[in-house]
Amino acid sequence: MKKSKVAIYIVAWSIGIVWILPFIGVLMSSIRPFRQIVDGWWHFAGFSLTVENFIKVWNHPTAPLSKGLLNSISIVIPATVLTIIIASLGGYAFARFKFRFKGSLFFIIIIIMAMSPQAVAIPLTFEMMRLGLMNTRIGLILVHTTWGLPWSMLFLRNFFISVPEELEEAARIDGASDLTVFRKIVFPIARPAVLSVMILQFIWTWNEFFFALLILHSPDKWVVTQCIPLIKGRYYIDWSLVSASSMITMIVPLIIFICLQKYYIRGVMGGAIKG
Repeated sequence: MKKSKVAIYIVAWSIGIVWILPFIGVLMSSIRPFRQIVDGWWHFAGFSLTVENFIKVWNHPTAPLSKGLLNSISIVIPATVLTIIIASLGGYAFARFKFRFKGSLFFIIIIIMAMSPQAVAIPLTFEMMRLGLMNTRIGLILVHTTWGLPWSMLFLRNFFISVPEELEEAARIDGASDLTVFRKIVFPIARPAVLSVMILQFIWTWNEFFFALLILHSPDKWVVTQCIPLIKGRYYIDWSLVSASSMITMIVPLIIFICLQKYYIRGVMGGAIKG
């Protein structure tokens, strides 16, 4: 084996170990009693396993993670589906059709992608209050959908550009409408890219904290990312409980990513190279 390949492998393994160490630390802290990790999770004297931490956070008296998970699912799924539908139609329009102000609108989309959530916090709060959507799941769903549209539309637009137009022209000759062409030809071809956007939007929405904190105020509507700080406590921090809640929270997006990993890689390659 060449020395250059050996060096690449060493660097790759080193980066991988650095990235996985925090996860191992959280895992070890979640499956051990708090008294065993006070001096650090890497101390294994008197090592014992327990699931008590998971049971406590699942039925936590102040912020039960069981309720937070259901709330997150009820918000993340609609926000992801809406983003996919709107972004795929918008991305296809930017990739194929000519209309007035197309370049200007696309430039605005790029600009919006550079904005931070904190920059729109005040106007967003006033708008949600004006529409009566403050402290509602619908309000948070609309915010997540709107915030995920710019990059999703850009990603899918780049993928649609790579689709040969000859496939669409043959269908149009047979009398198919633009919507029929998109629904029966283009959208099935774009499945890897669509699933990639779905994975990224799902994970981002699942892990998002700022907008949820801004809009949802009632404890019965809190999502998982709002529950974890309350489990942490104000005066006493049981890191075993915090670690257990973090492990439970990451299970759902991890399963989604593992199941759709091959589509994600194909979609990223197709959506990022073209454009």
